[in-house]
Amino acid sequence: MKKSIRLFSAAVLGAAAIACSSPEKMAEQAENVLVSCDPAVLEVKAGVIDANVTVTYPADYFHPKAILEVIPVIVYDGGEAKMESYFFQGTKVEDNYEVVPEEGATITKPVHFEYAEGMENCHLELRGVVKYKADKTDLPTKKVADGANTTYMLVKKDAKAAVDFKADNYQETIPMPVEGQILYTINSANVRNSEIKSQSIKDFQAALDEIAANERKTLTGTEVVAYASPDGGEELNTKLSDKRAKSAEKAFNKVTKGKETGETSVKSVGQDWEGFQELVAASDIEDKDLIIRVLSMYSDPAVRENEIKNMSAVYKTLADEVLPQLRRGRFIANCEYQNYTGEELIKLVDENIDVLDEEALLRAATLVKEPADKEAIYKKAVEKYNSNRAQYNLAVVYINEGKFEKADKALDKCEQDADWNNAKGVVALNTGDEAAASKYFAAAGNATAKANEAVVDILNGRYEAAAAKLAGQKSFNAALAQVLVKNYAAAEAALPECDCACVAYLKAVIAARQGKADAVKANLEAASKCEKLAKRAEKDIEFAQYR
Repeated sequence: MKKSIRLFSAAVLGAAAIACSSPEKMAEQAENVLVSCDPAVLEVKAGVIDANVTVTYPADYFHPKAILEVIPVIVYDGGEAKMESYFFQGTKVEDNYEVVPEEGATITKPVHFEYAEGMENCHLELRGVVKYKADKTDLPTKKVADGANTTYMLVKKDAKAAVDFKADNYQETIPMPVEGQILYTINSANVRNSEIKSQSIKDFQAALDEIAANERKTLTGTEVVAYASPDGGEELNTKLSDKRAKSAEKAFNKVTKGKETGETSVKSVGQDWEGFQELVAASDIEDKDLIIRVLSMYSDPAVRENEIKNMSAVYKTLADEVLPQLRRGRFIANCEYQNYTGEELIKLVDENIDVLDEEALLRAATLVKEPADKEAIYKKAVEKYNSNRAQYNLAVVYINEGKFEKADKALDKCEQDADWNNAKGVVALNTGDEAAASKYFAAAGNATAKANEAVVDILNGRYEAAAAKLAGQKSFNAALAQVLVKNYAAAEAALPECDCACVAYLKAVIAARQGKADAVKANLEAASKCEKLAKRAEKDIEFAQYR
């Protein structure tokens, strides 16, 4: 009971002290002024700190003839930042400041600061000066909030994840079929001796021998394919083609006796309309475009044949120059050539780079590790083949090295496509031109550019937009975007599966926001292998309650 009386007496005395306030007593009674901040922990967003500070002045606190200057100040490692002052006045002051009545008031004002390095470890305070007549009295400093959260600055905008090299078309094994052929006379399936001894067959036999002797070549099988020219009726030509397949097989066995042929397949095609079209297209026949158009208009072989025969002006030319070449049997050796291995490519780059074609140079550049070596190979491909892909990839090498001015100049010599727009966007992003970066990413319109545009969104505080663009992806930035919109389950699902320090750090942030102390500790230990992140953790407001 006595304790209650003492407390009540203290409250009455405190109220009496406020009631008889003077400018000096405004300083003495400053502890009765209440302050709060929204957000309670300061946050950097798009490079600025914005918050709303609420101050509650109790009744009879504010002297009616006093002017109060309130200066919001952020104090941080390395300095302090002052905002333009707010001014308030008592009811009897003849000025234009905001009036605080004697019965007290609750006032909310925005504060705005440009971020400066070091503000991740800071606090916001209000400094006050009471002016009464010619006197000035400093009020005790009031701490308003701690801060500032800079988690969004973890966003990855490095080009290694944002720009892809253009692919090469290097073939590790190259199909190299070789063939010879025998020709038949009209309506005949007999193989003439002159055809067996023709230059075409001699070249085919020599090719089989060369394949057997070449350790880089492998014979995967052989084919015998027989045809009939598309004149004389489909049924007749089908039977004729079948007979030619049998006689061609016997001829094949004769000319390949004692040679490696692998497994041999025999096929009868029938009327060779495909071959007919190819020969006509390659010929000097005046009406060849009309003939090809007729072939495309009709699928029925009989109709095709009649329509072509109706072209009396050209049919004799077809009969003399084209149709005889379609009465044939083809001998095909399917061969694969083993191209240079990776080790051989690297050796040739050092010893005889001039033997490498464009595709080999592009592949070799992917095999060397040092950027300088990649640069030299791409420059060679540009010099020798005027390779657009090599020119673009040279720009990517510069981007990956952070040489953005060189990258920009290299890109200016490239063809403009989606990759080019994306790369230009990355250069703009890394050189501080976010407006241009957004323009380029939008023009690119591909998935990589969309992910890069999400980086611009994060840097500009558009967290929801970034999360939407990265939805469904597994990447650091996708997870970070979900953290920034406070969707921690989605953030965990989006984390890439790696043991890198940056992922461990983001895991620690997620754990801290969920109050999981053990996970915070474990992940910060894993992240500490990166010295930069270890130093960041020491000051990061995310971990304030775990230090």
